[in-house]
Amino acid sequence: MKITPPQPFLFEGGKRAVLLLHGFTGSSADVRILGRFLQENAYTAYAPQYKGHGVTPDILLQTGPADWWQDVLDAYTHLKNLGYEEIAVAGLSLGGLFSLKLGFSRPVKGIVAMSTPTKMDSSSPIIAGFHDYVRNYKKLEGKTPEEIDQEMEAYKDAPMNTIAKLKDEINEVNSEIDMIYAPIMVVQGKKDDMVDVEGAERIYNKVESDIKELHWYEKSGHVITLDKERKELNQDILDFLNRLDWEK
Repeated sequence: MKITPPQPFLFEGGKRAVLLLHGFTGSSADVRILGRFLQENAYTAYAPQYKGHGVTPDILLQTGPADWWQDVLDAYTHLKNLGYEEIAVAGLSLGGLFSLKLGFSRPVKGIVAMSTPTKMDSSSPIIAGFHDYVRNYKKLEGKTPEEIDQEMEAYKDAPMNTIAKLKDEINEVNSEIDMIYAPIMVVQGKKDDMVDVEGAERIYNKVESDIKELHWYEKSGHVITLDKERKELNQDILDFLNRLDWEK
């Protein structure tokens, strides 16, 4: 079975641009509904697709945080080259981490950090998430449960190098978020079983932004952009963006 990889999207709706960033093992589809919502409300939304994501797990394991961060920088530059002078950023999970990093690396109008990891160890659910990604990909390839179980043995310890690099990236970014001064909205679902939910408060307390908000969603899990409270989340993000000091 031929699998069509997810693609970046650009939804043009206005002069105010929002860079949307997906998570580890995720895709641009995770922020697509949010992107369409923003476009309908006069914002331009652009979401890149990180290298190695949405394709065979073997390719994913050949990439790492440095590659994905470069994709983020390239996406930011792409919006600039298209003529968008004012850019906000909103990211989910790893995308939330990169949203914070962009906040102290480039000029941004505002930051929305959703379900953002703040720590990681060898027992992290993110590792199980990678294995789920492998299983789901092999299902899409049309393989039987028996074939999948047999092939999963090869991936038992395979992600550890990538996970180690991801841990270093999480630690490095979290050590520098006190360099963030842009307005920020921190988003966290109470039912998130992938990241430490208390990390949302640590981010909120550590950033130096004069304008900062912390939003909790009682019924939502990790991929909050697609969960039960996504409509409420979309409206909260829009309200936050509308309050920013845009020049146009």
